[in-house]
Amino acid sequence: MEPISVVIITLNEEKRIGRLLDDLVNQTHQDFEVVLVDSNSDDATRDVARSFEKHLPALTVHRMESRGVSLGRNTGASIANHERVLFMDADVRLEPEFLEKSLKELNEKNLQVAGVYMGAKALPAVQKVCYAAFNGGMFATQFFFPTAVGACIFSTRTAHKQLEGFDEKITLCEDCDYVRRASKLMRFRFINQAFQFDPRRLDQDGMVATGFVYLKANFRRFFFGEMRNNEMEYRFGHYQDQK
Repeated sequence: MEPISVVIITLNEEKRIGRLLDDLVNQTHQDFEVVLVDSNSDDATRDVARSFEKHLPALTVHRMESRGVSLGRNTGASIANHERVLFMDADVRLEPEFLEKSLKELNEKNLQVAGVYMGAKALPAVQKVCYAAFNGGMFATQFFFPTAVGACIFSTRTAHKQLEGFDEKITLCEDCDYVRRASKLMRFRFINQAFQFDPRRLDQDGMVATGFVYLKANFRRFFFGEMRNNEMEYRFGHYQDQK
């Protein structure tokens, strides 16, 4: 099975990054490198990450002076050594067979760029309903106006270069723009895998409010195009720690 570069972007994630790195240590597929791109965190995120060097020998921790989601992902892709790339956020959790099963499905379906569904098995019923609604929307739109969660997107270095990376002028729905552009040049689909996604956004911003923001954003994108002038403000890494 092919090697893969796991690109993780971080900003003040000292209490969460260790959980994801633990999950990677325990993957059944071990032919991967980790490229962690930190947006100049104020906490010990980089120190926590470096503490995994013995368990993750192919680990690169890169600090950026500037901050930005798309900038971080593009920087990570430029450092990555393998053709297959997985973009992830620091607050994601993975089952042990996630990489193995995902790579198998990607190869079977011949996908360069693919989305992954959000898992909610350990969450309260209300949040499960919200996640199911998000997943349903992503499943339906993948055929005509793809959306995806940037916390877990598969790509390749070839596709990333062809797409000229994530658009660094977009601060909201840059992940959706990426997969939409990909769908115009290559086949895009969701794979039948799931990642566990931290519910702090729903907890702190409110489930209804969060859903409305993304619904409004994607309606706006559909009718008026991508938002490159901060039409809808979005802050990166502003969530308070509750765990």
